[in-house]
Amino acid sequence: MTMIADNLHRVQARISAACAQAGRSPDAVALLAVSKTFGPEDVAQAHAAGQVAFGENYIQEAVEKITLLAHLPLEWHCIGPIQSNKTRLVATHFDWAHTVDRLKIAQRLSEQRPAEIPALNVCIQVNIDGGATKAGVAPEEALALAQQIAGLPRLRLRGLMCIPEPAPDFVAACAVFIRARNLFDALNAQGLALDTLSMGMSADLEAAVQSGSTQVRVGTAIFGGRSYLAGT
Repeated sequence: MTMIADNLHRVQARISAACAQAGRSPDAVALLAVSKTFGPEDVAQAHAAGQVAFGENYIQEAVEKITLLAHLPLEWHCIGPIQSNKTRLVATHFDWAHTVDRLKIAQRLSEQRPAEIPALNVCIQVNIDGGATKAGVAPEEALALAQQIAGLPRLRLRGLMCIPEPAPDFVAACAVFIRARNLFDALNAQGLALDTLSMGMSADLEAAVQSGSTQVRVGTAIFGGRSYLAGT
C-alpha cells in the first residue's frame, strides 16, 4: 500500500468515526481529496485506492492534470477563486465549481458551459464568519444570489461552501459550522433543493461532520505537506 493510499484510508476512518459520533450514516459525508500542487501521479495513486473526487485551487495547473488523466473516471471540483478570465476553463473542464460568490461569474460559467456535457454543479461560497480576508458572499445576501443562479440554464445549484477562520477548539468550530448549516436549511426552506454543504478540512473535519457537513475537503492529511514555489 502506498503512503497516499494509507493516508486516504485513515481519513476515511476519521470520517466514519465522526459520523458515528454524530449519529449519522457513514455515507452521509463525501470526501473531496484536495490535490493542488501535487502531480498527476499522486492523483492516480489516490484513484487506485478508491478516490474519485478531487479538488483543485489553481485552474491552469488543474487543467493540465485533467488533460493528462482524462483516461480515468475522475470528478473534478474547482475550489479556488474564479476570475472572469478563467471562467471558460472552469466551465469547459470541471464538473463542479465551489467558489461562486458573484452573479457575473455564475452567468459567465453558464454561458460558457459546453452544450454537449452536463450542467456545471455549483456551490455558493459564503463568508460565514465575516473574515476580513475571506472570499464569499455575506450570509444575508446568499438567498438572492442562490435564486438568481438557480435560474441559469447551464448551472445546477447544489449548495453552499465555506472556509471559516481557524477556531481555537472543537466547540468554537462547531458554532461557526452550525451557522452555515442553519443558512443551508433556511435556503432549502425557501424552496431551493440544495443537497451539498461543503465544509471542513484536514484539521476540523470532525467538527464539520458533527455540524452537518455533507462534504469535507481534505488535502494535507492525504497527500502530505505542500511545497510552494516562491511567488506562488
